Amino acid sequence: MTRIWFNRWFTTVAHYIEMIRQNHDGKVFEVYGSHPSEDALYLQYCDQAFVEPDLSGHEYVEYCLQTCIDKEIDLFIPRKENVLISRNLSKFHSIGVKVLVSDAELMALMDNKAAMYQSILTKEKELKKSIVPLPDYVVVNKVEDFKKAYHYLREKGHTVCFKPVIGEGANGFRVIKEGQETIEELLTEGVSRRISFEHACSILAQQDSFPDLMVLEYLDGYEYSIDCLAYDGELHLAIPRKKVEGRVRELENNEELLEIARAIHKEYNIDYISNIQVKFSEGIPKLLEINPRMAGGLNISCLSGVNIPYEAIKLLQNGGNSSLNLKPEMGIRASHIEKEVVLT
Repeated sequence: MTRIWFNRWFTTVAHYIEMIRQNHDGKVFEVYGSHPSEDALYLQYCDQAFVEPDLSGHEYVEYCLQTCIDKEIDLFIPRKENVLISRNLSKFHSIGVKVLVSDAELMALMDNKAAMYQSILTKEKELKKSIVPLPDYVVVNKVEDFKKAYHYLREKGHTVCFKPVIGEGANGFRVIKEGQETIEELLTEGVSRRISFEHACSILAQQDSFPDLMVLEYLDGYEYSIDCLAYDGELHLAIPRKKVEGRVRELENNEELLEIARAIHKEYNIDYISNIQVKFSEGIPKLLEINPRMAGGLNISCLSGVNIPYEAIKLLQNGGNSSLNLKPEMGIRASHIEKEVVLT
């Protein structure tokens, strides 16, 4: 039996815990889970669950090391402080623990969207060929520069949006709405990610400078997440997952997106599971971001018949020497509904 630990994660990790347990090889795993809140839902899916202390940085890494020793953990799949944990990988290896993380510097690069874009532009200049199209963008940290970036992008004909350079998901993302909000919009629309230019400026002007923002062209086409499995530069699997409408998702055998996944993995050695997010504009797929971890919707891609979390664990356990013959079934459309969970 193999002991596996998930530290603070997204709630959707519950799906991946179940997939690992239900692997086709019949391997037995004892799953440990931790979170600062005892009511975190995925803890209900673990064999052993416990509350994490309120620590961060190197103190947290030391806590993780001691937890691995105390609970005799074999495999560690971190989300919290995963970059710092990767930088201390040798300490975990010294106590016999394998950790599902990619290269620390690469993970840190991908956490910074502006730095990642610049890295791609630099590589494309060196290679003299495209890796992946990027949206027009400007990085700012002062309100006057924000105004200049907005007008620059508007003059190019773009609807404008902005988001933090470092952040997860859609946190901080806003689309700049032209004109004032109407009474009908105020009274009938729910929480909106749209904001007027004047309102955005008034908020950003509250400080002389603010954390870096990317001001970008808004991409109005379909959005895709490409779930990937790779090791040591070899891309074993890429599944484009289309966000169709509402909660509907479709696994699409899109050669243009598969080629983007191949090009990115050729230049960036992302081990294990990663997720490439792109969105179309006028028929061109442009990069949103790259996440060197399991995405929230990875369970939909696993409907293809490939147990991606378990295949990643096999690569981790065998040092990439696993014989993978992955043949995903594409064209699957799926959605999801909430499910009640009794907290114990």
